[in-house]
Amino acid sequence: MRQQFATRQHQLAFINAALLVSVLSGLATAQIAPAYENSESQHEPWAKISRYFEPPAEWTNRYGDYASPLVFKDGSEVKLAADWARRRNEIVKDWTAFLGEWPPLITPPNVEVLESTRLEHITQHRIRFQWTPTEWTTGYLLLPDGEGPFPGVITVYYEPETAVGMGKPHRDFALQLAKRGFAALSIGTTEATAAKTYALYWPSIDDAQVQPLSMLAYAAANAWHVLAARPEVDETRIGIVGHSFGGKWAMFASCLFDKFACAAWSDPGIVFDESRPNVNYWEPWYLGYHAQPWRPRGVITPDNPARGLYANLREQNRDLHELHALMAPRPFLVSGGSEDPPLRWQALNHSVKVNEVLGQKRNIGMTNRPNHAPNEESNEITYSFFEHFLK
Repeated sequence: MRQQFATRQHQLAFINAALLVSVLSGLATAQIAPAYENSESQHEPWAKISRYFEPPAEWTNRYGDYASPLVFKDGSEVKLAADWARRRNEIVKDWTAFLGEWPPLITPPNVEVLESTRLEHITQHRIRFQWTPTEWTTGYLLLPDGEGPFPGVITVYYEPETAVGMGKPHRDFALQLAKRGFAALSIGTTEATAAKTYALYWPSIDDAQVQPLSMLAYAAANAWHVLAARPEVDETRIGIVGHSFGGKWAMFASCLFDKFACAAWSDPGIVFDESRPNVNYWEPWYLGYHAQPWRPRGVITPDNPARGLYANLREQNRDLHELHALMAPRPFLVSGGSEDPPLRWQALNHSVKVNEVLGQKRNIGMTNRPNHAPNEESNEITYSFFEHFLK
């Protein structure tokens, strides 16, 4: 069934039915149930990552000032899994109204293979595919040798080359995952990055009707269909990962498109924080879109205030932990650095509570490093996360 993050009645009915059937039957998400059931085993990837899937003692049961996603608009509380399906619909409707409704997803996908290159134990295809109703993009599809179907991961960044090893160190997520037996699709906003507009604008940059960060999520959903259509790939086991700008992109894509089985977000700033210049959701290419000329880039000041949706969200005391909750019961990992320190557990604990209602435990994790850039250690946890929950 074609899905998109929208308020169409048939889509909401599908979400309701899917959640009710999966949760009330005790199966949760079929493709990840074995990982939950065996989470205390000595399965090697879980042994590497398990300690990151509980908050430190000082952050346990601390929820900050974030409004609980388990409270309905009328003030009543979610008590049962069936209640969560209805509350989830409330969140979906609200955020669709905030972000704008996606165009129809492009299914079946339109894909061209431009060239193929043999790497060690990997075939790398440079492909071109349609990711919005009016735009095409170029990316890299990496397929490991051997018999599939393989689990898959989509990587997102400023351009697709970095993730396949042609950029800064420790950002080559697609290449490293392909070496571990994943089909990987690397995509990025090459042209928009060069133009310093960074994101995607629908129907045009002069009159965007969808917040740019949500349009990036839409493009990633179309990339999911590209990867899922490959005969070598198991469509029930496709995740997404990105760092920084790509971390924001991966977070919105996985929260807004529930066919992603799991996700890893590398130091995007998982909630609003105006004290951190890099947690800059107020910029017009994220959630602060307004007609050009755009506000000068930088932190919010009285002389350079936030504009557009971001300002409205702050006035209404809304925050991104509501979107995190849409991941439930799917697992996710925050690979935290300077922008996502341990105090972010205050936001994550709300998703922990949602998962407890659904009968799931230890499927939300966070690592922490002092610097923004990923490193070998943080990446090893990320790769082990995908090995555990997708393999």
